[in-house]
Amino acid sequence: MSVIKKLNTARRREEIKNTVEKEGKANVVELAEFYGASQATIRTDLKELERTNALKRTHGGAISIGSAYKSYYDTTLNERMNINKQEKIKIARACASLIKDGDVIFIDSGTTSNYMARELSQLNNLTVLTNAILVAQELFYNPSIKVILFGGDIEFGNQFTYGNDTIAQLNRYRANKYLLAIDGISVEHGITTYHHQEVEISRLMMERADRVIAAADDSKIGKEGFSFIASLSSIDTLITNSHESNKKTLEDIRNHGIEVIEV
Repeated sequence: MSVIKKLNTARRREEIKNTVEKEGKANVVELAEFYGASQATIRTDLKELERTNALKRTHGGAISIGSAYKSYYDTTLNERMNINKQEKIKIARACASLIKDGDVIFIDSGTTSNYMARELSQLNNLTVLTNAILVAQELFYNPSIKVILFGGDIEFGNQFTYGNDTIAQLNRYRANKYLLAIDGISVEHGITTYHHQEVEISRLMMERADRVIAAADDSKIGKEGFSFIASLSSIDTLITNSHESNKKTLEDIRNHGIEVIEV
């Protein structure tokens, strides 16, 4: 959105409603720029549109009432653990197979990350640095795995830390590998997540890891999450499960120089 459109309040809200219905989501900053309005004005618009059930507000924007984004935000972490569970377990095992004795590993949060931690808990002589509380808990009982859990603000619903304190601690370390659980990946939209709070953490982990291994079940392939993390070129490897509907997208990803491992 780059064109500034000056409209009265009713017309602007109608256009915002239509945009969210069409695109599935909208961002406050982009809407403010597009309509030449303040972010406070746009938030007021979204609040009123939510009151009339035209959309659902999220932190930093809005999603459509009937979109997949709403389904995600309305689903608990425990419920998401059981969505595509077997596929996530296979992907987690494939990720763990790439880990070597003595590796230092970054892991962020997510249901696939939790399954990865369970697989890593069977290994030895690792150092794992994470902002994911449940990942740390999965690894806690193996004394040969050193776990560093970054402090900071806590996102209680999804059990991860974020914010300036988290970033400051993360800046002290480097890793051999970063196991990155993602909510969307495509050539067009790159690497995306539903959790805007983790974006800066994910970017910094990418910068400070020698190899970035992205993990995503087939429901995330060709999809776009709410917040942009980085371009496709920021990862080295994608691990996903085979699915006929995603063959073309995976081939496009390979053609951009990304190693794709299908399980």
